[in-house]
Amino acid sequence: MRKFVTPILILAAIPALAAPFADGNAAKGKTLYTKQCAGCHVSMFGNDGSEIFTRPNHRIKTSSALAQQITTCNANLGNKLFPEDEADLGAYLNKQYYKLK
Repeated sequence: MRKFVTPILILAAIPALAAPFADGNAAKGKTLYTKQCAGCHVSMFGNDGSEIFTRPNHRIKTSSALAQQITTCNANLGNKLFPEDEADLGAYLNKQYYKLK
């Protein structure tokens, strides 16, 4: 029985080793960001709104925190994005700003 436990644990850990938002499409995420998110960020921070990502005290330090923030914004704004849309946004934001591993 023990010889089966180790391979199972290794297989279970593989998704954790994948790049964050590996299933997301950054190009689609950029389009979604422009249509669904940028206006709010501009109203909060001015200019192009990117300061929300680049300010020294930004809250996002992990991919799970980014995913949660995207879900929270989606719910609060009523954007009605699907999970795959959220993954696309995550892929774009991570590629463009966060570079989380």
